[in-house]
Amino acid sequence: MVTTSACNGVCCRLLKALALALALIAVSGVAQADVPKELYDALKVDASASPKGLHDALIKRYKDPAQGAGPGALWKYWEPIEFSKYFDPASFYKPPTTVKVVATREECVGCHSSYTAGWVRMWKSSAHANLDKIRKLTPKDPTYYKKTKLEEVETNLRSLGKLGTSEALKEVGCIDCHIDVNTKKAADHSTELRMPTADVCATCHLQEFAERESERDTASWPNDEYPKGRPSHALDYKSVVETSIWAGMAQREIAEGCTACHYNQNKCDGCHTRHSFSVVEARKPEACSLCHSGIDHPNFEAYMGSKHGTQYATLGSTWNWNVQLKDAFTKGGQTAPTCQTCHFEYQGQYGHNLVRKVRWANYPMLPGIAEGIKSERSAHRLQAWVQTCSNCHSGRFASAYLDLMDKGTLAGVVKGNEALAVVKKLYDDKLMPGQLTNRPAPPPTDKDGPAQFFQLFWSKGNNPSMMDLYGLDLVENVTSKLHVNLAHVNPGGWAYTQGWEQLNRNYTEIMDEDTKMREMAALKDRVAKLEPKRTSLLNLDSTHRASLGGLGGVLLLGGATLIGWRRRWKKSDR
Repeated sequence: MVTTSACNGVCCRLLKALALALALIAVSGVAQADVPKELYDALKVDASASPKGLHDALIKRYKDPAQGAGPGALWKYWEPIEFSKYFDPASFYKPPTTVKVVATREECVGCHSSYTAGWVRMWKSSAHANLDKIRKLTPKDPTYYKKTKLEEVETNLRSLGKLGTSEALKEVGCIDCHIDVNTKKAADHSTELRMPTADVCATCHLQEFAERESERDTASWPNDEYPKGRPSHALDYKSVVETSIWAGMAQREIAEGCTACHYNQNKCDGCHTRHSFSVVEARKPEACSLCHSGIDHPNFEAYMGSKHGTQYATLGSTWNWNVQLKDAFTKGGQTAPTCQTCHFEYQGQYGHNLVRKVRWANYPMLPGIAEGIKSERSAHRLQAWVQTCSNCHSGRFASAYLDLMDKGTLAGVVKGNEALAVVKKLYDDKLMPGQLTNRPAPPPTDKDGPAQFFQLFWSKGNNPSMMDLYGLDLVENVTSKLHVNLAHVNPGGWAYTQGWEQLNRNYTEIMDEDTKMREMAALKDRVAKLEPKRTSLLNLDSTHRASLGGLGGVLLLGGATLIGWRRRWKKSDR
């Protein structure tokens, strides 16, 4: 029988061994809340790799131009403007040579309190500036999870050799992000300053970066409906700089309006506004609204017009936004989903990969999308959505609604394709206005065709025609709005305001214009057949000399007669 004193000794040794084992696990592996297996497979890294092992593999891929880094394959067709450096700092940002200052971290704060007070105010209110406050959190505090997160960050830094074994991180200040994390006491603005990119954030926030980067590996399409890894936040910059019209248009300031949303690949402050990096802000739907809104993807507007959105608008101020997403319903008082509670969730876990459940990808009329909606891949993702919706609804209710969403979207695709075929036939028959005389070719590397994406941003002569824009509106905007409103449960939106009613209107415009254009073409053909081969009004070389040029001569003589009659009438009227 073991005595009490012996037991205490054994227990102490067991507890120490357990603590050591846990410490070793923490150092050797990354917290795996929602890092999918596909990422490890793609990187050829074991899931038990040290933070440094995973970090190095991620950064190597992230910085590889062949994997999407940099200004893209169409770089020779475009030039950056001054503001471009803030969207792709790794390619274009250079330190300001006019500021020749070597400053310590304390001096950075002191100086910028005068010059850019907003930056400093935001930073001082952030978790970065208050790490000791995080260390003092108790389990009763809803933000207590940040204490564990801070320990994870310090583990990452130790693995990377940026923090001593027993050293605690004091703060994350200007120098850490803009020069190097926890390694510099002073820095030279004119030679060392950097604009932080996503890989800089990964130095500390490795798990979140790995989750975001895994979008490259889970955004896969069996029939190449989209390129591998797209659409996603992890490759959204590549998707815009390698769009032909974006690269080819001369109006660079307009093009950067697209980049202003498609830069999440390069930076993290699209969702986590610098320099506060507020978690509360990033958990609210408005954080997504900056980009996920507007004519072709009104996700925010559709959500706010739904029952979910009205719950958020009327009750959201009473919810506790400090709790983690996984606790939003159970501890945060949340009574309806937000963008984040639906799109960050996958099979019960919450993370920064937002594309694991993507099926329609916003644009249902793109080739192959509708055809693939019944695939095994899509069916698997549909079940993941049922599980998400089951956080609030019964599985039967969720399945019924998602079936309604799919069939409603497919109805729009069928109607849209019928109208688009009419536009394409007009182009093939060379009946577009000016098609034979005044339809210039688009900028390289785009090719001409009916209802092409480049026509939203480029026009010359009769390219595009209104029929092109009617068809393009169906592909790019109207069927997308129909689907987005269905997906975000806004019934007025999909049936009337933005969806079916608008689709029906576009359909009618296309059919009317098609009829008019074909009737005009038929009339021109009839006139051409009535005219002689040479149609000059006074074609004296014609074999029909007496006719004064055929039909044209008749019209001229008739006009002359009317002129003479009018002169006689005026004379007699005096």
